[in-house]
Amino acid sequence: MDDLAALRPTIFASVPRLYNRIYTAITNAVKESGGLKEKLFHTAYNAKRQAILKGKNPSPVWDKLVFNKIKARLGGRVRLMSSGASPLSADVMEFLRICFGGEVLEGYGMTETSCIISAMDIGDRSIGHVGSPTASCEVKLVDVPEMNYTSDDQPYPRGEICVRGPIIFQGYYKDEVQTKEVIDEDGWLHTGDIGLWLPGGRLKIIDRKKNIFKLAQGEYIAPEKIENVYAKCKFIAQCFIYGDSFNSSLVGIVAVEPEVMKAWAASEGIQCEDLRQLCADPRARAAVLADMDSVGKEAQLRGFEFAKAVRLVAEPFTVDNGLLTPTFKVKRQQAKTYFAKEISDMYAELREAEAPRSKL
Repeated sequence: MDDLAALRPTIFASVPRLYNRIYTAITNAVKESGGLKEKLFHTAYNAKRQAILKGKNPSPVWDKLVFNKIKARLGGRVRLMSSGASPLSADVMEFLRICFGGEVLEGYGMTETSCIISAMDIGDRSIGHVGSPTASCEVKLVDVPEMNYTSDDQPYPRGEICVRGPIIFQGYYKDEVQTKEVIDEDGWLHTGDIGLWLPGGRLKIIDRKKNIFKLAQGEYIAPEKIENVYAKCKFIAQCFIYGDSFNSSLVGIVAVEPEVMKAWAASEGIQCEDLRQLCADPRARAAVLADMDSVGKEAQLRGFEFAKAVRLVAEPFTVDNGLLTPTFKVKRQQAKTYFAKEISDMYAELREAEAPRSKL
């Protein structure tokens, strides 16, 4: 943050993980300010939001009173913010537009497509989508009947996003089998992402076909979608959601936000020597799980999509420890192995908790 204040960028390109942290930091600071300051922020926020929704220019008074101080955290000159790598939630995007002004745009792409597939247009005030396809490719949606996504869906057609054009890669190096799994005979790259078409040719990402798994009752789970919801929890820096067909519920590994966790402990009168000790405290787990439940309900997760147990870790997921890809996505198989004991312990605890009920 000190570098940002010194360099004062005009264009800020980042990923949802960082934008979520900015969102959490500001909202927490507003809550802690309380009283008149908190009321002033919400008044300014709502007034600016209504003006933007009506296509009008917000009053500069709100920036002078409230938002210029927030803009200063990024150097005060940012006029364009862009997001990629994973979905940015609609309310976080709206929050960034209101607090920082200027354009906040989201794009969609893959390494296999030489990056960009679609991007929002400058001046587009709608949110919750990744814009329209670029001129360098074609995009179509293919039915995924096992997940109930079809072109006949109402009000919008849905399906797996497939891309074709000169931006598509030639294949995985010395791996014809994997190449044929993602590029079909007609040259369409199957992305593994589920999307729908909104009016105006805008594409919205709603789910994942890859990395899905079944729970014991047969429900399909897209963990990345759930992780993106939980990313808004104030305690969470990173999250890994796990489940399998041998168990009926989900569990989670949470890399905590150190400062938020320590502040919570202080407010509860909990004394711990270090962050690891605090992460092992059952009271901390309960507080984080309660916050996750609250955010999940607000996002209208289905009952089986809620994590039923959680383990907290002080060490963040990084590229160096093998838990993240270079684009900061969780390496699911490696994370499963890395946290095998924690996952096993959580399911053992859940089974013990269920045992008394089954006897009744």
